[in-house]
Amino acid sequence: MQSVRLRILITCGVLVAAGFGGWQLLPSDEVRKDPITVGTTDEVTSLDPAGAYDAGSWAMYSNVFQSLLTFSPGSTTPVPDAARSCKFVGMKLQTYQCELRDDLTFSNGRKITGEDVKYSFERMLGIKTDVGPQPLFPTLKSVVAEGQTVTFNLSSRDATFPQKLATGAGSIVDRTQYPSKSLREDVRVDGSGPYVLKEYKPGVSARLEPNPKYKGAINRTGGAVVIKYFKESEQLAEAWETKKVDVTHRQLPPQMVSTLDDTKGDIRLTEADSPEIRNLNFNVRSGSVMSDKAVRRAVAAVVDRPAVVTNVFHGTVAPLYSLLPQGFTGHSTAFFDAYPKPDAKEAERILKDADVKTPVAFTLGFRKDATYAAEAAELKRQLEATKLFEVKVVQADWQNFQKGYASGAYDAYTVGWLPDFPDSDSFTAPLVGTDNTLHNGFSSRRIDQLISSTQQYGDRGRAAGDFKEIQREVAKDVPLVPLWQKKDYVLSTQAVGGSQYLSDGTGIWRLWELGWI
Repeated sequence: MQSVRLRILITCGVLVAAGFGGWQLLPSDEVRKDPITVGTTDEVTSLDPAGAYDAGSWAMYSNVFQSLLTFSPGSTTPVPDAARSCKFVGMKLQTYQCELRDDLTFSNGRKITGEDVKYSFERMLGIKTDVGPQPLFPTLKSVVAEGQTVTFNLSSRDATFPQKLATGAGSIVDRTQYPSKSLREDVRVDGSGPYVLKEYKPGVSARLEPNPKYKGAINRTGGAVVIKYFKESEQLAEAWETKKVDVTHRQLPPQMVSTLDDTKGDIRLTEADSPEIRNLNFNVRSGSVMSDKAVRRAVAAVVDRPAVVTNVFHGTVAPLYSLLPQGFTGHSTAFFDAYPKPDAKEAERILKDADVKTPVAFTLGFRKDATYAAEAAELKRQLEATKLFEVKVVQADWQNFQKGYASGAYDAYTVGWLPDFPDSDSFTAPLVGTDNTLHNGFSSRRIDQLISSTQQYGDRGRAAGDFKEIQREVAKDVPLVPLWQKKDYVLSTQAVGGSQYLSDGTGIWRLWELGWI
């Protein structure tokens, strides 16, 4: 998902403790009943699961909607949630079948049937919004519902299909409340997740309360939560410092994070490895200067990642030289191998050999935020120092920025990415496959073939070679330049327990793990 989905990898020992509600070991007779307030800069772009493919929206979906499958804390193997059971039928990995639980109701009281599941998928694929999640299901050919049995027919083998069902894209909606050919535009939700959306003010706040009708994989739901949304990281920092939020997650200013000390004061800081990455993406469609591969390769030859890490992010991120982050099957250093150091002379040679006139002028778009502005300024500085490029930086709020790059408004643009599910496929098909979520016009028959090859293996280790080959192809074609991989930080007051379990790398925002101590 664009910067978009909330994923951190925490050690197994800690995660196992989460399953036992470790923060509740010493219950009090005077437990607070007021809501816990969580602050974030991630934005909900749509309350309708067919209309969004970003971190803020999917964080909401994981709390108010159910999918057939979900992820248990610390596990990368999906388990039943709205389903009673799911399995591949036959050996071809092209038919996947789920038996829906028969005790499910939406929060409005209506019973959930297999037809609701079928409707949810057909509707999402049919509406096909520019920023919707339909690119996640390129192999889904048809959905059949017979009573509580739902069968997914795939056009080719896809061992990752169960993991895709466990994402926000698999959210089940009430077919009587969501129009078939358009997005629902009001601020209400009819779902069956562990929480009910009681109040929502777009871009400002959301109040969630436990759903007494929930039945599924979660053994217990937490207390009420109020989510406060902030446009920029500095606003979130101010809210924390003035005690307007009890928990913060994504994104505090890097300089602030680098100076936090949880041994002093009333704070609890969780730092965990994260698969979140950020790329410089190129619009390769005709009409953009970046349609010329030589220009893209020249940019790749100049970018100085360590300078971005140090000057902008104060060491809270690490340089990334690959499409896949560290810790994922097939990770390599393809861009380091192809462009081992920032080299203006090599960039000049690439452009000269391709008869490209310099300086090359192009637009660089980014989401409005002080940190991202500093990142764009650093990239502009590096590129223009070579005298080979002229860079015009353009900023926009998140929703307009998404629309902008989807329509080709920028020659280049920076976007963060978090995997939809914990598998390398979540970085390949959505980012460099044909009709990818970046809407950059990039298509490679060889890369598509390799992506399809990786999806056939149930044993994901067998796909490592193909993933490495994909990364080599990306380093040659350069539809994007990987910039960095970050750590994930959750900050809470000492009065709140469970904040270390809020996110675990599977794309689920576990608000129900939070509680007053």
